[in-house]
Amino acid sequence: MRKLPCFFALLVAGMIGAYAQPGSLQVAGEKHLANIKQLTFGGENAEAYFSFDGKQLIFQSKRDGNPCDRIYSMNIDGSNVRQVSNGEGRTTCSYFFKGGKKVLYASTHGGSRECPPPPDFSKYGYVWAVYPDYDIYTANPDGTNIQNLTHSPGYDAEATISPNGKKIVFTSDRSGDLELYSMDIDGKNVKQLTNEPGYDGGAFYSPDNKWIVYRGSHPTDPKLIQKDKDLLKLHLIVPLTFEVWIMKADGSGKRQITHLNAASFAPFFMPDGKRIIFCTNYFATDKSKRNFDLAMINIDGTGLERITYNESFDGFPMFSPNGKKLVFASNRHGAKEGDTNVFIADWVN
Repeated sequence: MRKLPCFFALLVAGMIGAYAQPGSLQVAGEKHLANIKQLTFGGENAEAYFSFDGKQLIFQSKRDGNPCDRIYSMNIDGSNVRQVSNGEGRTTCSYFFKGGKKVLYASTHGGSRECPPPPDFSKYGYVWAVYPDYDIYTANPDGTNIQNLTHSPGYDAEATISPNGKKIVFTSDRSGDLELYSMDIDGKNVKQLTNEPGYDGGAFYSPDNKWIVYRGSHPTDPKLIQKDKDLLKLHLIVPLTFEVWIMKADGSGKRQITHLNAASFAPFFMPDGKRIIFCTNYFATDKSKRNFDLAMINIDGTGLERITYNESFDGFPMFSPNGKKLVFASNRHGAKEGDTNVFIADWVN
């Protein structure tokens, strides 16, 4: 955002939030967001993450009649959109390397060039598929020189890179459960970080590289634990209740941050390293509807504050390296129902 005196910036943002007009990208109450700009138009676009220099975004998108997600990059003004992944299999969770000479993403193309089938909701209810063909790959920014980093049977995905560019954190089921692991930037020195029953994933490092924030689902009822195990054998999970957790980068000092009993996910450290922004349906009156909002919370679990007020989906937030901009995915202003697009906004602290 532009440099303004703090009081004036807050006053202007409050006025914008309070008097947002119908059809505007801004929704009343969104006092922390200003100058919202839509970057994609149509299809399913999500998980847009900044390059280390803050000039580009890399994201996943299902568009142009493609049967499943592919990886794309673009400038932060939405220009120069180009496909990065090879168009085979299903892809997810992409990230730039520090220096911008490589990108990272997960893909199933090593198992099959075709898209894996979606899960059967009629049989198992609302579930997510954790496809066993997922491996983590690196490539040049133009998509060439694809290299497999994991070479491991089972699910390996959800990888992000530490701010110092030295470590990767990712989710894998190689132990028989969905746990978090770290590895060096070249794929060496793999270390398991979590070991609790249930799912751990969607992790990001703190700005000082010392902590990791992630989403966790850890049932304590033996029947629910067994249900999770049975579903995981079918490469499925039930994503109904997640809480936000943090731990030290070596896996010690685990601490649950939220206790919302809701689907809270996509956490990201805020620039000060003392707060976390995340996505949750905690504020939704009807949890069966896809109404997710962005919220922030202190790392001690206090100070929960709602950020977005759009009556559909807002998620996958990430701050620019300089902390001035926020990128997120949203259903707002879609050309048709179900469209998810990438938006960027100035952050008003």
